[in-house]
Amino acid sequence: MTKEQLIALGLDDATATKVAAASTEELKTYVTKADYDKEVETKKQLETDIKTRDKQLEELKKVDAAGLQKKIEELQETNKTTKTEYETKLKDLQLAGAIKLAIADKAHDTELVAGLFDKTKLILSADGKVTGLDEQVRTLQESKAFLFKPAAGAGSYDPAAGQGGVGANPFAKETFNLTEQGKLFKTNPAQAKAMAAAAGVII
Repeated sequence: MTKEQLIALGLDDATATKVAAASTEELKTYVTKADYDKEVETKKQLETDIKTRDKQLEELKKVDAAGLQKKIEELQETNKTTKTEYETKLKDLQLAGAIKLAIADKAHDTELVAGLFDKTKLILSADGKVTGLDEQVRTLQESKAFLFKPAAGAGSYDPAAGQGGVGANPFAKETFNLTEQGKLFKTNPAQAKAMAAAAGVII
């Protein structure tokens, strides 16, 4: 709910501002409805395909003809492959969701950072717990720190605000500085790109 909507409900400006900010922060960890609906539809389609093939097999088994045996075996093999593909895709969807949830409030670009995870090293248990996820998050935060938001109160660099040990963001409108941009590209190209992106500049 926006600040204006809260004020319309009778809240004063200060209270409406706090509630709206808290609401925005909370929503950061939620998967969008579009992503959720997409995953649900994919799951439904895969399940429908498997049920269709199972029905075909049952119908063929009712026919007592040796000539159909090969066809039955082919369908059984196809059904086995379809089931394996379904289980693989379902696992991939679950891992992708867990990864995005784990970095939702940490990464500058969730999609970009999510693509850096090695899913082959993640273990998905029956209860939905993902083993190895926290370790990969920490590794990426250490090796590619510029892709992550600074921890609150850590005194590290904030690309958008330009605060921290390296000074103001030379790409931001308020602190635009071509000389500093050039220096940063020479000394730390990766950080320069992250700072430019935070300021809304496409390089």
